[in-house]
Amino acid sequence: MKNNLHIYNTLTKKKEKFEAIKPPFVGLYVCGPTVYSDVHLGNMRTFNSFDIVYRYLIHLGYKVHYVRNITDVGHLVGDGDDGDDKIEKKAKQEQIEPMQIAQKYTNDFKNISYLFNLKNPDIEPTATGHIIEQIEMVQKIIKNGYAYVKNGSVYFDVKKYMEKYDYGTLSGRKVDELLEQTREELEGSSEKKFFADFVIWKNASKDKLMKWNNPWGEGVPGWHIECSVMSTKYLGEKFDIHGGGMDLKFPHHECEIAQNVGATGVAPVNYWMHTNMLTVNGTKMSKSIGNSFLPHELFTGNHPLLERGYSPMVVKFFMLQSHYSSTLDFSNKALQAAEKGFQRLMKAYKLSSSLVSNKTNNEETDKKIEEIRANTYAEMDNDFNTAKTIAQLFEMASLINKINDKSINVSENGLKILQQTMKDFIEDVLGLKQEESKTNETLVGVMDLILDIRKNAREDKDWTTSDLIRDKLKELDIKVKDAIDGASWEV
Repeated sequence: MKNNLHIYNTLTKKKEKFEAIKPPFVGLYVCGPTVYSDVHLGNMRTFNSFDIVYRYLIHLGYKVHYVRNITDVGHLVGDGDDGDDKIEKKAKQEQIEPMQIAQKYTNDFKNISYLFNLKNPDIEPTATGHIIEQIEMVQKIIKNGYAYVKNGSVYFDVKKYMEKYDYGTLSGRKVDELLEQTREELEGSSEKKFFADFVIWKNASKDKLMKWNNPWGEGVPGWHIECSVMSTKYLGEKFDIHGGGMDLKFPHHECEIAQNVGATGVAPVNYWMHTNMLTVNGTKMSKSIGNSFLPHELFTGNHPLLERGYSPMVVKFFMLQSHYSSTLDFSNKALQAAEKGFQRLMKAYKLSSSLVSNKTNNEETDKKIEEIRANTYAEMDNDFNTAKTIAQLFEMASLINKINDKSINVSENGLKILQQTMKDFIEDVLGLKQEESKTNETLVGVMDLILDIRKNAREDKDWTTSDLIRDKLKELDIKVKDAIDGASWEV
């Protein structure tokens, strides 16, 4: 198996050649959603990014075991050791069972994943389905001397761990820095021996809806222990790739490493990968300032910051135009540009299947096709650089148009390589597909023409024609919005 794949390893802070532990098998674990609310766009960017990792490894010939968990217990509000379980809190608010909340939002997550054309993981385990295994790992950590019991809760003993191992290697945080950052938080916290200790099993009060019998009383697992358990159960004590959003580096992933080493003595992962955050018009996406939107709001356009809706494939294409480790900035202008780019690429892909070869004067074209195919692999091999991969596919799209209008010729073999390259990378690797929707390419082209005619009418102060166009479009459920920089439309 030929392999030139290089991955930026968050653990070592450098790009490294990928070497599987047991080729051709690859173990891939990604932290899945906490199912207490609608899945947010940042989650979907992460899952879309690792869908590409999964797809490309398969394309290279690896047999990938992809595990992505569902967190349905143990994740507390604030991501710390105190407070309410996120799912239980939502269940109490809605006065229904916690598992109803978990099922509802698990279904939502799967529906959105389907719209984005994400492949299903090989295994999708839940935290509640692995309570026994979590208790067993906690017991191992206690037995090895890296955890202690206090009032029915079990805490990981960071100071003891640091006598033999490094804590903070993934996130780069130093324990003395953590002390400054958490000093106020720790005031009144008497159970911990050391400020950096974290809960791996939490004692449950009588009013808790979700709790399990365990050697220390009744309680619930800590948030971090589930991923240590499920990753190693299905992929082994040491596996190839662990992924998630950059916000999980600390404390979640740092705690995972400590737990695994505390239980087994083995650092669990060879390559750690993390996706970057989202921004909107240059500002960090946040519910508190009202600039965040959910996937379905992007699809419908039902949000004050959106001029109109964008199809799932357009949003997916937009996300792929930035490297997974880069900040991704959403704006109407960027989404509209992505829409045009997606339609142009898919039009060329569709056209490629109807091309006919010409056996004369084709050496230069064939050479160019092979060069683009090689470059496309090179870009994906460079830490899954989808942005530059798409740029290469646009180079191929340009050739397709030239072959179609007979300005250049191509051999049968060259045409076969061209067609295979487009299929391999558009469908198999990037997971893009043709869309048939109300906002398809034809409609966009027609609307651009109509708005140009209306713009000319307005410039000529022909308000009757301008208003007539607007009103007739409204009857067709197409809304025209006038702004200083021009008109836009939405369905």
